[in-house]
Amino acid sequence: MYHRLSVEVRGHFWESVFSFHCGIWGLNSGCPACVARAFTYDSKLRGLAAPSNLSMNQNLEGHSGAVQVVTWNEQYQKLTTSDQNGLIIVWMLYKGSWYEEMINNRNKSVVRSMSWNADGQKICIVYEDGAVIVGSVDGNRIWGKDLKGIQLCHVTWSADSKILLFGMANGEIHIYDNQGNFIMKMKLNCLVNVTGAISIAGIHWYHGTEGYVEPDCPCLAICFDNGRCQIMRHENDQNPVLIDTGMYVVGIQWNHIGSVLAVAGSQKVVTQDKDVNIVQFYTPFGEHLGTLKVPGKQMCSLSWEGGGLKIALAVDSFIYFANIRPDYKWGYCSNTVVYAYTRPDRPEYCVVFWDTKNNEKHVKYVKSLISITTCGDFCILATKADENHPQFVLVLCNSIGTPLDPKYIDLVPLFVAMTKTHAIAASKEAFYTWQYRVAKKLTALEINQITRSRKEGRERIYHVDDVPSGSVDGVFDYSKAIQGTRDPICAITASDKTLIVGRESGIIQRYSFPNVALIQKYSLECRACQLSLNCNSSRLAIIDIAGVLTFFDLDTRVTDSTGQQVVGELLKLERKDVWDMKWAKDNPDLFAMMEKTRMYVFRNLDPEEPIQTSGYICNFEELEIKSVLLDEILKVTNNNRIAPGGKMEPRETWGTLSGIVCTSVRSLLRLKTVSSTEQATDKLCRVNETFLFFRDLAIGLRLKLGDWFRVLQLLKTGSGDADDSLLEQAHNAIGDYFADRQKWLNAVQYYVKGRNQERLAECYYMLEDYEGLENLANSLPENHKLLPEIAQMFVRVGMCEQAVSAFLKCNQPKAAVDTCVHLNQWNKAVELAKSHSMKEIGSLLARYASHLLEKNKTLDAIELYRKASYFFDAAKLMYKIADEEAKKRAKPLRVKKLYVLSALLIEQYHEQMKNAQRGKVKGKNSEATSALAGLLEEEVLSTTSRFTDNAWRGAEAYHFFILAQRQLYEGYVDTALKTALHLRDYEDIIPPVEIYSLLALCACASRAFGTCSKAFIKLESLETLSAEQKQQYEDLALEIFTKHTPKDNRKSELNSLLEGGEGKLPTCIATGSPIIEYQFWVCKVCKHYVLAQEISNYNFCPLCHSSVE
Repeated sequence: MYHRLSVEVRGHFWESVFSFHCGIWGLNSGCPACVARAFTYDSKLRGLAAPSNLSMNQNLEGHSGAVQVVTWNEQYQKLTTSDQNGLIIVWMLYKGSWYEEMINNRNKSVVRSMSWNADGQKICIVYEDGAVIVGSVDGNRIWGKDLKGIQLCHVTWSADSKILLFGMANGEIHIYDNQGNFIMKMKLNCLVNVTGAISIAGIHWYHGTEGYVEPDCPCLAICFDNGRCQIMRHENDQNPVLIDTGMYVVGIQWNHIGSVLAVAGSQKVVTQDKDVNIVQFYTPFGEHLGTLKVPGKQMCSLSWEGGGLKIALAVDSFIYFANIRPDYKWGYCSNTVVYAYTRPDRPEYCVVFWDTKNNEKHVKYVKSLISITTCGDFCILATKADENHPQFVLVLCNSIGTPLDPKYIDLVPLFVAMTKTHAIAASKEAFYTWQYRVAKKLTALEINQITRSRKEGRERIYHVDDVPSGSVDGVFDYSKAIQGTRDPICAITASDKTLIVGRESGIIQRYSFPNVALIQKYSLECRACQLSLNCNSSRLAIIDIAGVLTFFDLDTRVTDSTGQQVVGELLKLERKDVWDMKWAKDNPDLFAMMEKTRMYVFRNLDPEEPIQTSGYICNFEELEIKSVLLDEILKVTNNNRIAPGGKMEPRETWGTLSGIVCTSVRSLLRLKTVSSTEQATDKLCRVNETFLFFRDLAIGLRLKLGDWFRVLQLLKTGSGDADDSLLEQAHNAIGDYFADRQKWLNAVQYYVKGRNQERLAECYYMLEDYEGLENLANSLPENHKLLPEIAQMFVRVGMCEQAVSAFLKCNQPKAAVDTCVHLNQWNKAVELAKSHSMKEIGSLLARYASHLLEKNKTLDAIELYRKASYFFDAAKLMYKIADEEAKKRAKPLRVKKLYVLSALLIEQYHEQMKNAQRGKVKGKNSEATSALAGLLEEEVLSTTSRFTDNAWRGAEAYHFFILAQRQLYEGYVDTALKTALHLRDYEDIIPPVEIYSLLALCACASRAFGTCSKAFIKLESLETLSAEQKQQYEDLALEIFTKHTPKDNRKSELNSLLEGGEGKLPTCIATGSPIIEYQFWVCKVCKHYVLAQEISNYNFCPLCHSSVE
């Protein structure tokens, strides 16, 4: 099935620092899931193929790392995800929300791929280290295996669940049975003559759950990052379909019926410096269907929507959605919709003839169906005659599916057209014409002659490079069909008197018909995909492979740039993203076309108002359009096609369809000729406008016609109070006209003149002109009814300041605070709550912090408190983290930094208290009084938390601990000993065994064996040591002090100071020495001291790392 791309790309951006790496889309749920986020699309318009309403958007919280693998169980509607830490979560949808059903973590390696089998009963999980686990849908482990020395990266099941394919990191693919037994390595024909390192970009095995497009159809797609791809019928296929995409591939996926393979990646463009993201589409037989260019830097994943009508693309931090319009096998004849679809229980196509007038249906089964073509009361089914024979059949059927006249031909009917008397089939090189006959229109004599030989000339064949003259004396020779051509046929169309053949180069060949003679050749700059002639064969509509609709006038004579007269002119009308069009049968100037999800009707190349629909146009006649919602038909058919006994139940199925399939669009056109009353009114208007005396009457009549543009023009010629109000009404009506057509910029101009503030706000919002929206809010008076609505607009786009201003202007401080909380502007929320005497913010902060702590997001809670200026609570949490890290024996430098951060928060808390009191106290001595009051209030508040008095103790302890070791290893043993002696005051922070071990080491290195002996005595008396450890210390002390007397050889300066009560002297935090001089530096942040001669060596405080000024 050929698929046409309607590239209406919609992007959704998530405010986060990650990029999307994986995605999957469920068949029935309509729910894609990406990086632990799930959402669904919903549409209020029936039959609309591209709904844009985001009906559910839920964060799936549970992963602590980036989600790397996602897979979907269609049968049980379950989502399975795995992150970079190896955690696997199975999610289930319950009452409209996603919940964790099962969790598993092997804790040894990372999951590289997961795959459910066709019936959804088993899942195979492969790990990077070679581990393979197969489990059941209820969470039980079936078997597991370790593939030693193999690095796995992909896995997939066969359709019958008997085979497992494992993709390796080196590009190999191994075939195993469903019990984990090795069978063989797969032969990769697409990598012949390929050198260098390659990796597997994707493996996807279509399981045939929706049937196959034809028997023995290739369904196993394997693609590598270098762009090489092969599509196989089974795992041992020796003749696979080979494709070279010419791009760097990141992922592949089949659509829901296995008819289109999407290959996503990037491609180098000669004219650009950067690579371009593209998606290539191929049939199972390797035919290229189209290319989709995608904006963004890097695309990393893709996923089809369950019905094949949309494709999701993960690009950077965006998800893009592209609409896919399938070119179904269908037609419309004699009030009958004829369409075909595949079924998993039958190899043939199911062809349905549905009489929409009588609601009757007839079902036929056709093997190897190629196309369906209709005209008048009949249709032609083009099929392959036999799988083993290269012959094809054109079967003429009536509207109930009865075969009337089958015709066997030796030409591949890639393109088929039909008139009331002839059928035309074309391959890439030749076209065949057949004058069919229907028994009900023949006499008895003609019926007897219907089996006469081809000498009658009812069948003819022409090579596309031939120049037929129209003579009936032609030779019917199929050898012409196998002669090659450099410019193949790409599309055909026909009317009762003209045949048009389009070629890939852009050449259009026009033939007379039914006596085929080449009349004219036209040259276009596009490759046609679909051609259509109007009812009098004067104009040709062309839809090219990019979905661009253009028109060509076949008979107009114009003068070209060289001054020569040529026949034919390309008209100026051009429409993009067009996927269907139909000329009116009774008016050569009328046609209807489908552009994205809108139907337009044109008269003389001027469009009427569009309507939202995704229907395929059946018929356009007598100012009536009939369209069929094929997407809905096939959706309902697929959901209800199999009864419990295995048979189709047409009554229930067609009863469901009867109300939704055909749409008669009578009120859409507004194309009927103006009635006699309206004509008379219009003439009277023109007369009255000539005379100013009848000006008011002319305005009234124009108002009756709804011609507001003319009303505005007439109003500008006069003045008066009545005119001013009517002028305002006219401006607003014209603004509505432009707004209904989404021409927001034009609408703004008229709404400003009409002073329509409500619609003006809407236009600014749609234009994303937030500056204009802010100016509008500022111009409104206080408590204006529009202010809350404008504030909500700012909230939706995350503009907190403007939203708060609008809420406050309409006296809604509670809504302003809620907005700040919603947008995580906690500082602003606290400020507003305090200024408006609101007490809710404290409890709200507490609840949110408790929620974060329950999720083990302590750092997020600290940041929350810090932004909200709750420095004391933030300091407590930070101090708790530092204590926990210290108990875990983390790196001392890390622990010191945590204690420093806690102390800095306490300093901010001190400053906050002082500033609060400074603002309360007034008078001449306000500064001193406020400082004293702040200290007194701190004392009262901190009685239960004594760490505020010694906020820097933890930082000091680990600072001296690190400093002593650094001095020791640098050879400054005496200085190291002085620093280590300070650690005796921090036994409540650093384990005593570490303190006295370091002290003993420094004392021994400094040959202060008296101090060393005291340290060993302390170590041997510690109750936290085991008997074995104490014995080791005793043995080490005995070994040292048998050689050295336990006395200090020299009284150090530090020891003498300690004996003299040195504890009150400040300590230099740069050297660890006591400060006995009068010149020293004091840090303004931590209030610690450094010797004057030492501070010149530092740019930052050695303890708190604040800058030295």
